[in-house]
Amino acid sequence: MIPAAFAYQRPASLDEALRAIAADPDAKVLAGGHSLLPLLKLRLARADALIDIGRLKELKGLRYAADGSASVGALTTYAELASATRLDFVREGLLMAADVQVRNRATVGGAVAHADPASDLPALLIALDASIVVRSSREERVIPATDFFLGPFETAVRPSELVIELRRPALPAGAGGAYRKLAQPASGFALVGVCAVVARTGGRIGHARVALTGVSDSAYRATAVEEALVGTDGSSGAIAAAAAEATVNRTVNHDIHADREYRKAMAEVYTRRAIEAALARAT
Repeated sequence: MIPAAFAYQRPASLDEALRAIAADPDAKVLAGGHSLLPLLKLRLARADALIDIGRLKELKGLRYAADGSASVGALTTYAELASATRLDFVREGLLMAADVQVRNRATVGGAVAHADPASDLPALLIALDASIVVRSSREERVIPATDFFLGPFETAVRPSELVIELRRPALPAGAGGAYRKLAQPASGFALVGVCAVVARTGGRIGHARVALTGVSDSAYRATAVEEALVGTDGSSGAIAAAAAEATVNRTVNHDIHADREYRKAMAEVYTRRAIEAALARAT
């Protein structure tokens, strides 16, 4: 289908883009376009104006600091980040997303701003204790990933703001990570996706961050799983008991792809698998 008519701007710099957004907060921002353009073509969304930021080189690239922390520009594609990251489990998670054509064009900033409740990247960011940097023409804010995803396709970004960067701290010493996913076969979206980052201290689990996507109305941190896991020896029984907490205090999705009971059961299964795989990588 053909979208409704819209005005089009292609800013030459980030400052110019922010001024354009401030002048028209109702305009839609176009990055990779893999989420927005299908909605416009199907007329599920409408834009009086598009602000195309896709060629702003200042919003591209992955940068590491001496302490092991990292930041990635919002216009970095999935494929570019998968190629550049030093974290194997992040690479694996990114390469599970969609297909090669989408990964070559879709941007990480566009993905988090779109906030699809079945997207893989939000779970990775939450488990990494990452933050999303947003900027307007007046100020810059740094929002923890745990506070960023508010609901289906809803985030903490204000109308005048633009996602410009994703940041994560260094992982704890010896930490291992894993992402495990039950994918919808046709789309590749997560029916259940689980990211776990764990570290041992003196033979016991001293650090655990676990996040799920595809299960509820937005990606979330599974604090009950973490609390049940920390302090244990990481045995199969301890992992199973912790994984059983994966959907505590969460409304589990029910749709044409998976009913509530099946998705809840799979959340437990894939949480266990993610923790086991992360522990196998911990040193």
